[in-house]
Amino acid sequence: MRPNYRFQTTTFGPGGLTPGIKWLLIVNVALFVPYYLAAGTEFGRTLLLLALAPAAVVQHFAIWQLFTYMFLHAGVWHILFNMLALWMFGTDIERQWGTRQFIRYYFICGVGAGLCDVALNAFLGNWGVRTVGASGAVYGLLLAFGVLYPNREILVYFLFPIKAKYLVMIFGAIAFLGSLRINSGVSHVAHLGGMLFGLAYLKMGYGGIGLAFLRREYQAWKIRRAKKRFQVYMRKQGDRGPWTN
Repeated sequence: MRPNYRFQTTTFGPGGLTPGIKWLLIVNVALFVPYYLAAGTEFGRTLLLLALAPAAVVQHFAIWQLFTYMFLHAGVWHILFNMLALWMFGTDIERQWGTRQFIRYYFICGVGAGLCDVALNAFLGNWGVRTVGASGAVYGLLLAFGVLYPNREILVYFLFPIKAKYLVMIFGAIAFLGSLRINSGVSHVAHLGGMLFGLAYLKMGYGGIGLAFLRREYQAWKIRRAKKRFQVYMRKQGDRGPWTN
Protein backbone atom coordinates (compact mmCIF):
# COMPACT_ATOMS: atom_id res chain seq x y z
CA MET A 1 0.00 0.00 0.00
CA ARG A 2 1.40 3.40 -1.00
CA PRO A 3 2.05 5.63 2.01
CA ASN A 4 0.05 8.83 2.38
CA TYR A 5 2.22 11.94 2.59
CA ARG A 6 -0.55 14.54 2.57
CA PHE A 7 -0.54 14.88 6.33
CA GLN A 8 3.14 15.87 6.38
CA THR A 9 3.12 19.63 5.97
CA THR A 10 6.44 21.02 7.19
CA THR A 11 9.66 19.06 7.02
CA PHE A 12 13.41 19.38 7.07
CA GLY A 13 14.06 15.79 6.11
CA PRO A 14 12.13 12.73 5.00
CA GLY A 15 13.61 10.21 7.43
CA GLY A 16 15.73 7.15 6.74
CA LEU A 17 17.68 6.37 3.59
CA THR A 18 16.06 4.56 0.69
CA PRO A 19 18.19 2.08 -1.35
CA GLY A 20 18.83 4.34 -4.34
CA ILE A 21 19.69 7.34 -2.20
CA LYS A 22 22.00 5.24 -0.05
CA TRP A 23 24.03 3.95 -3.00
CA LEU A 24 24.21 7.37 -4.65
CA LEU A 25 25.58 8.78 -1.40
CA ILE A 26 28.12 5.96 -1.09
CA VAL A 27 29.40 6.32 -4.67
CA ASN A 28 29.59 10.11 -4.46
CA VAL A 29 31.55 10.06 -1.22
CA ALA A 30 33.76 7.15 -2.36
CA LEU A 31 34.84 9.12 -5.46
CA PHE A 32 35.04 12.49 -3.75
CA VAL A 33 37.57 11.45 -1.12
CA PRO A 34 40.38 10.36 -3.50
CA TYR A 35 39.53 13.15 -5.96
CA TYR A 36 39.79 15.75 -3.20
CA LEU A 37 42.89 14.32 -1.52
CA ALA A 38 44.76 13.66 -4.78
CA ALA A 39 44.19 17.13 -6.25
CA GLY A 40 47.31 18.27 -8.11
CA THR A 41 48.85 14.80 -8.28
CA GLU A 42 49.12 12.48 -11.25
CA PHE A 43 46.30 10.35 -9.87
CA GLY A 44 44.18 13.46 -9.42
CA ARG A 45 44.76 14.46 -13.03
CA THR A 46 43.70 10.97 -14.07
CA LEU A 47 40.45 11.34 -12.15
CA LEU A 48 39.82 14.56 -14.06
CA LEU A 49 39.06 12.34 -17.05
CA LEU A 50 35.74 11.71 -15.31
CA ALA A 51 34.89 15.44 -15.30
CA LEU A 52 32.73 16.89 -18.07
CA ALA A 53 34.74 18.69 -20.77
CA PRO A 54 33.14 19.82 -24.06
CA ALA A 55 36.29 19.04 -26.06
CA ALA A 56 36.41 15.48 -24.73
CA VAL A 57 32.69 14.83 -25.34
CA VAL A 58 32.32 16.46 -28.75
CA GLN A 59 35.74 15.96 -30.32
CA HIS A 60 36.83 12.69 -28.70
CA PHE A 61 33.43 11.10 -28.01
CA ALA A 62 34.02 10.69 -24.27
CA ILE A 63 30.30 10.11 -23.75
CA TRP A 64 30.87 8.52 -20.35
CA GLN A 65 31.69 11.94 -18.94
CA LEU A 66 27.99 12.83 -19.17
CA PHE A 67 27.49 10.25 -16.41
CA THR A 68 30.71 10.33 -14.42
CA TYR A 69 30.89 14.10 -13.89
CA MET A 70 27.93 13.81 -11.51
CA PHE A 71 30.04 11.85 -9.02
CA LEU A 72 32.86 14.39 -8.66
CA HIS A 73 32.63 17.54 -6.54
CA ALA A 74 34.83 20.59 -6.27
CA GLY A 75 34.92 20.83 -2.49
CA VAL A 76 33.47 19.77 0.83
CA TRP A 77 30.63 22.29 0.81
CA HIS A 78 29.79 21.41 -2.78
CA ILE A 79 29.25 17.73 -2.05
CA LEU A 80 27.66 18.43 1.34
CA PHE A 81 24.88 20.61 -0.05
CA ASN A 82 24.28 18.34 -3.05
CA MET A 83 24.03 15.20 -0.95
CA LEU A 84 21.83 16.92 1.61
CA ALA A 85 19.46 18.04 -1.16
CA LEU A 86 19.59 14.57 -2.71
CA TRP A 87 18.41 13.05 0.57
CA MET A 88 15.83 15.75 1.33
CA PHE A 89 14.10 15.83 -2.05
CA GLY A 90 14.89 12.40 -3.44
CA THR A 91 13.79 10.11 -0.63
CA ASP A 92 10.03 10.63 -0.90
CA ILE A 93 10.24 10.50 -4.70
CA GLU A 94 12.00 7.14 -4.57
CA ARG A 95 9.45 5.83 -2.08
CA GLN A 96 6.62 6.76 -4.41
CA TRP A 97 8.17 5.80 -7.74
CA GLY A 98 10.38 2.90 -6.73
CA THR A 99 14.16 2.69 -6.95
CA ARG A 100 14.40 1.82 -10.65
CA GLN A 101 12.26 4.71 -11.88
CA PHE A 102 13.91 7.07 -9.43
CA ILE A 103 17.43 6.20 -10.60
CA ARG A 104 16.34 6.52 -14.22
CA TYR A 105 14.92 9.97 -13.58
CA TYR A 106 18.04 11.03 -11.66
CA PHE A 107 20.35 10.12 -14.53
CA ILE A 108 18.08 11.61 -17.17
CA CYS A 109 18.20 14.94 -15.33
CA GLY A 110 21.95 14.68 -14.75
CA VAL A 111 22.77 13.72 -18.34
CA GLY A 112 20.38 16.37 -19.65
CA ALA A 113 22.11 18.97 -17.49
CA GLY A 114 25.46 17.82 -18.85
CA LEU A 115 24.26 18.12 -22.45
CA CYS A 116 23.12 21.69 -21.81
CA ASP A 117 26.48 22.51 -20.21
CA VAL A 118 28.43 21.03 -23.13
CA ALA A 119 26.25 22.76 -25.72
CA LEU A 120 26.62 26.20 -24.16
CA ASN A 121 30.36 25.94 -23.53
CA ALA A 122 30.95 24.62 -27.04
CA PHE A 123 28.92 27.50 -28.46
CA LEU A 124 30.98 30.00 -26.44
CA GLY A 125 34.23 28.30 -27.42
CA ASN A 126 35.03 27.18 -23.87
CA TRP A 127 36.20 23.76 -24.98
CA GLY A 128 38.54 23.18 -22.07
CA VAL A 129 36.13 24.05 -19.24
CA ARG A 130 35.54 21.14 -16.86
CA THR A 131 32.28 20.72 -14.95
CA VAL A 132 31.73 18.50 -11.91
CA GLY A 133 28.89 17.94 -9.49
CA ALA A 134 25.44 16.41 -9.15
CA SER A 135 23.65 19.77 -9.03
CA GLY A 136 21.89 19.29 -12.38
CA ALA A 137 20.39 15.99 -11.24
CA VAL A 138 19.52 17.47 -7.84
CA TYR A 139 17.73 20.40 -9.49
CA GLY A 140 15.72 17.84 -11.43
CA LEU A 141 14.76 16.19 -8.15
CA LEU A 142 13.74 19.56 -6.73
CA LEU A 143 11.50 20.10 -9.75
CA ALA A 144 9.88 16.68 -9.33
CA PHE A 145 9.40 17.28 -5.60
CA GLY A 146 7.65 20.56 -6.32
CA VAL A 147 5.43 18.90 -8.91
CA LEU A 148 4.50 15.91 -6.76
CA TYR A 149 4.23 17.71 -3.42
CA PRO A 150 3.53 21.35 -4.31
CA ASN A 151 2.14 22.34 -0.91
CA ARG A 152 4.70 20.49 1.21
CA GLU A 153 6.54 23.06 3.31
CA ILE A 154 10.33 22.97 3.53
CA LEU A 155 12.29 24.53 6.36
CA VAL A 156 14.94 26.57 4.55
CA TYR A 157 18.05 27.11 6.69
CA PHE A 158 16.17 25.31 9.50
CA LEU A 159 14.07 28.46 10.04
CA PHE A 160 11.92 29.64 7.16
CA PRO A 161 9.02 27.47 5.97
CA ILE A 162 8.25 27.75 2.26
CA LYS A 163 6.04 25.63 0.04
CA ALA A 164 7.87 23.36 -2.38
CA LYS A 165 6.23 24.90 -5.46
CA TYR A 166 7.53 28.35 -4.53
CA LEU A 167 10.97 26.97 -3.76
CA VAL A 168 11.08 25.47 -7.25
CA MET A 169 10.12 28.82 -8.77
CA ILE A 170 12.80 30.65 -6.81
CA PHE A 171 15.58 28.20 -7.68
CA GLY A 172 14.40 28.04 -11.29
CA ALA A 173 14.54 31.83 -11.56
CA ILE A 174 18.01 31.91 -10.00
CA ALA A 175 19.22 29.25 -12.44
CA PHE A 176 17.73 31.13 -15.41
CA LEU A 177 19.22 34.47 -14.42
CA GLY A 178 22.53 32.85 -13.57
CA SER A 179 22.69 31.15 -16.98
CA LEU A 180 22.70 34.61 -18.57
CA ARG A 181 26.02 35.35 -16.90
CA ILE A 182 29.04 34.04 -18.79
CA ASN A 183 32.06 32.63 -16.96
CA SER A 184 30.48 32.93 -13.52
CA GLY A 185 32.29 29.81 -12.28
CA VAL A 186 28.97 28.03 -11.67
CA SER A 187 27.18 26.06 -14.37
CA HIS A 188 23.74 27.60 -13.94
CA VAL A 189 22.76 26.32 -17.36
CA ALA A 190 23.28 22.78 -16.03
CA HIS A 191 20.95 23.54 -13.11
CA LEU A 192 18.33 24.89 -15.47
CA GLY A 193 18.88 22.00 -17.87
CA GLY A 194 18.32 19.45 -15.10
CA MET A 195 14.98 21.06 -14.28
CA LEU A 196 13.90 21.28 -17.93
CA PHE A 197 14.79 17.67 -18.68
CA GLY A 198 13.01 16.61 -15.50
CA LEU A 199 9.89 18.51 -16.52
CA ALA A 200 9.98 16.98 -20.00
CA TYR A 201 10.33 13.51 -18.50
CA LEU A 202 7.38 14.02 -16.18
CA LYS A 203 5.25 15.11 -19.13
CA MET A 204 6.36 12.64 -21.79
CA GLY A 205 8.10 9.86 -19.90
CA TYR A 206 7.46 7.69 -16.90
CA GLY A 207 4.31 6.29 -18.48
CA GLY A 208 2.40 9.49 -17.75
CA ILE A 209 2.43 8.72 -14.03
CA GLY A 210 3.70 12.17 -13.14
CA LEU A 211 0.86 13.85 -15.02
CA ALA A 212 -1.67 11.34 -13.70
CA PHE A 213 -0.64 12.32 -10.18
CA LEU A 214 -1.07 15.99 -11.08
CA ARG A 215 -4.54 15.34 -12.47
CA ARG A 216 -5.58 13.52 -9.30
CA GLU A 217 -4.22 16.35 -7.15
CA TYR A 218 -5.99 18.93 -9.31
CA GLN A 219 -9.30 17.08 -9.07
CA ALA A 220 -8.89 16.75 -5.30
CA TRP A 221 -8.18 20.50 -5.09
CA LYS A 222 -11.31 21.29 -7.10
CA ILE A 223 -13.39 19.10 -4.79
CA ARG A 224 -11.95 20.79 -1.70
CA ARG A 225 -12.63 24.23 -3.19
CA ALA A 226 -16.20 23.26 -4.08
CA LYS A 227 -16.78 22.02 -0.52
CA LYS A 228 -15.54 25.31 0.93
CA ARG A 229 -17.77 27.31 -1.40
CA PHE A 230 -20.75 25.14 -0.51
CA GLN A 231 -20.06 25.61 3.20
CA VAL A 232 -19.86 29.38 2.74
CA TYR A 233 -23.11 29.32 0.76
CA MET A 234 -24.89 27.29 3.44
CA ARG A 235 -23.71 29.67 6.16
CA LYS A 236 -25.06 32.62 4.19
CA GLN A 237 -28.36 30.85 3.68
CA GLY A 238 -28.54 30.17 7.41
CA ASP A 239 -28.22 33.89 8.12
CA ARG A 240 -31.38 34.70 6.13
CA GLY A 241 -33.68 33.07 8.63
CA PRO A 242 -36.39 30.45 7.94
CA TRP A 243 -37.73 30.00 4.47
CA THR A 244 -41.36 31.02 3.79
CA ASN A 245 -43.84 29.32 1.53
